[in-house]
Amino acid sequence: MTSFTPVASTVGGALIGGAAALLWLALGRIAGISGIVGSLAGAPRDEAGWALAFLAGLMGAPLLVALLFGMPQIEIAAGPLLLVAAGLLVGFGTRLGSGCTSGHGVCGIARLSSRSIAATLVFMATAGVTVFVMRHGMGG
Repeated sequence: MTSFTPVASTVGGALIGGAAALLWLALGRIAGISGIVGSLAGAPRDEAGWALAFLAGLMGAPLLVALLFGMPQIEIAAGPLLLVAAGLLVGFGTRLGSGCTSGHGVCGIARLSSRSIAATLVFMATAGVTVFVMRHGMGG
């Protein structure tokens, strides 16, 4: 069963939104993770600095929280093959949708991008259907 954590979720959401706004205001860059990672391929050295710093913070912050507060209990009820397949499908969907959930859902909607609003509606509806099927249609 999933824990209901409204305070932690609200704080996390505010931090994500704040980071996206800060990156936009300070550098005029969109905090879409797939776009940031994609920009590193062939980027001039002076352009890669901010992207590497952003990604280092993205990966380092959870490590810092784990050091300060301990690691949460994580249980993955899927095998390695399913996880690899899921990762590949996420990558394919990111390319197909011209961006990832963070780019469309956080940054695109904030910029009132109709493409991002449509993409977010599609992936949220898909997530809802997937959860319903997994919980009710597949005996979960």
